[in-house]
Amino acid sequence: MASSSLWQRFQQYFLYYGDLAFSIDISRMRFPDDFFEKMQPLTEKAFAAMRELESGAIANPDEKRMVGHYWLRNPALAPTAEIRTEIEETIKRVKRFAADVHSGKITAGNGKRFEHILLIGIGGSALGPQFVADALGSSRDLMDIYFFDNTDPDGFDRVFDKIDPSAVRRDGIAAANNNLSQTLVIVVSKSGGTRETRNGMLEAEAKFATKGLQFGNHAVAVTEIGSDLDKYAEKNKWLARFPMYDWIGGRTSVMSAVGLIPMALEGFDIDNFLAGAAAMDERTRIPDVTQNAAMLLASMWYYAGNGRGKKDMVILPYKDRLALFSKYLQQLVMESLGKEKDLGGNMVHQGIAVYGNKGSTDQHAYVQQLRDGVLNFFVTFIEVDEDRRSPAIEVEDGITSGDYLHGFLRGTRSALYESGRESVTLSIPRVDPFNIGVLIALYERAVGFYASLVDINAYDQPGVEAGKKAATKLLQLQKQVREKLAAGSGKTAEEIARSIDADPEDVFHVLRHLASNDPHVRVTSGQETVDDRFSLG
Repeated sequence: MASSSLWQRFQQYFLYYGDLAFSIDISRMRFPDDFFEKMQPLTEKAFAAMRELESGAIANPDEKRMVGHYWLRNPALAPTAEIRTEIEETIKRVKRFAADVHSGKITAGNGKRFEHILLIGIGGSALGPQFVADALGSSRDLMDIYFFDNTDPDGFDRVFDKIDPSAVRRDGIAAANNNLSQTLVIVVSKSGGTRETRNGMLEAEAKFATKGLQFGNHAVAVTEIGSDLDKYAEKNKWLARFPMYDWIGGRTSVMSAVGLIPMALEGFDIDNFLAGAAAMDERTRIPDVTQNAAMLLASMWYYAGNGRGKKDMVILPYKDRLALFSKYLQQLVMESLGKEKDLGGNMVHQGIAVYGNKGSTDQHAYVQQLRDGVLNFFVTFIEVDEDRRSPAIEVEDGITSGDYLHGFLRGTRSALYESGRESVTLSIPRVDPFNIGVLIALYERAVGFYASLVDINAYDQPGVEAGKKAATKLLQLQKQVREKLAAGSGKTAEEIARSIDADPEDVFHVLRHLASNDPHVRVTSGQETVDDRFSLG
């Protein structure tokens, strides 16, 4: 397409919100001129569904729940006075708790001020706070933060090595002056029964105990009222308990206590964070596709993948502070949209795969394939106007490092388009609490709109529950296998499987895991690996 035609297309499909200094450019997507006209019945349906959701309708039909993350940044929208009060009071409690920690009114068991945070959660209970901490963090933060976001024992140990002052580096020098005795632990689990989070909590309790520290004097719970975690925290006299609501899903919980508590403790401006999200919500309630950034974004997803997710979404933020945004969006987009059935119960296997890193790192990693390889994707560039807050430094005559970053973004965008690769470009003025709120709200609403366009429930996650059930079954099998082991020549996986009527492959993997981690389980090599014999030694 000639440059003059591209300029005309840019003018037609460039949307700028002057009050937010935010823009979305869809001109490098090759949709036909009548695309939005043909999409009108679907987009009108999606606008109506969003209005119903925000008014308190049952928007998660599988779980018979309302969906209320939009109320978190504008409590006046809440369908009842009770919900509005709950949201407002929780925000006040979060601010008061953080202020009391910072002032020393709330201290650790030894009377010292808390200086560090350990957040224990998984999925949406950790990804949001991780992204926000990385995006906004600096050496000026009031408290630093660490995460348990898995059930990996080695991962726990690595975090403890960073916090624990007894850890020693390879050169024999004591590790950083972090101190477990001055660490505040936030345990986040909606149901209180999430195994990964529970394991992390128990590991932390055990570590605190080895240091002679009472865990309850360091712990805060974020969970549903009446959950197992809520009861446990109350019984053990934890410092505080904050609510999670049944109308909030983990992947949209960052503007609830889940994200606000760590943000407030780190010293970030939670009011501006919520205000940014509320501002984007307001702009994307406009029932005009051409003026609605979230609907434009959702429509481009629909166009690129033909409404079936046939192309992957590559997220390329040209800013180090946004490096975790693609990871955050993987859960928000893929857990929301990756569904086997539509709302009518028909098999559709919907979803959009998301991946990305950051520019210009990507140009030395996988942009080569994006330009010349398989055309199974579309790109979203995320541009940040402000290069830095400190004075610019010229790396060449009249050229700064930030000029290069901008040049690489625009150059890559042009090179991809010339090679038939499509892209959307989003721009924000700077990375701060307000604009992180803007970005998160934009994608939350785009996910909601897209789900309506393809007629799926964006707010359940049956596939996740299936995986949990399968894991529980395997752990029960492990107990049965352990009971069948005895001293002596040992048994093969197949022999044990027959004795308990189990799948021999499952038994084989359980035995190998036990032999690698339990010093009492011995393995005697057979002629073939599958003939290995396992016993207690």
